[in-house]
Amino acid sequence: MARYFEQLELPMRIVILGNSGSGKTTLARRLAAGHGLATLDLDTVAWEPGKIAVPRDPAEAAADVKAFCESNDRRVAEGCYAGLIDAALAYSPTLLFLEPGVETCLSNCRNRPWEPHKYPSKEAQDEKLAFLLAWVSEYYSRDGDLSLRAHQALFDGYAGPKQKLAAADDAAALI
Repeated sequence: MARYFEQLELPMRIVILGNSGSGKTTLARRLAAGHGLATLDLDTVAWEPGKIAVPRDPAEAAADVKAFCESNDRRVAEGCYAGLIDAALAYSPTLLFLEPGVETCLSNCRNRPWEPHKYPSKEAQDEKLAFLLAWVSEYYSRDGDLSLRAHQALFDGYAGPKQKLAAADDAAALI
């Protein structure tokens, strides 16, 4: 499994789904660096630019995902938005579902570096940490696009190549 992606036929197309803190962004960055892939963090299309937690029109966000997929043969997209992941699945990528468990996700969130595309400063990001931790914990009980239930259903229903990864070591072994 250590060279999983070397077995894929080019062009390489990958979509990563999971809870906040599951390691999606880290894995996407490593895959992009190691394989020369264009990257799309779905947070950048799901939310209004420059605003925190103000959703964009879902059709506009999905159109941006489609445009990214159509303009990049070698790509990785990652996020927790089942609807946007579903838009990317129309282009037959390998689907990776990261589900390392709530404690790993919470720990990763506590240790998350500053995300300048989301927050004006590390301090502003840290002010939202308590909310993020509560939200991450609710992944297993909430309903909707951002829930374990929606992610599992998307994974189960996808007929293309896919893997569910339960541990950070599983994801690291792919690179």
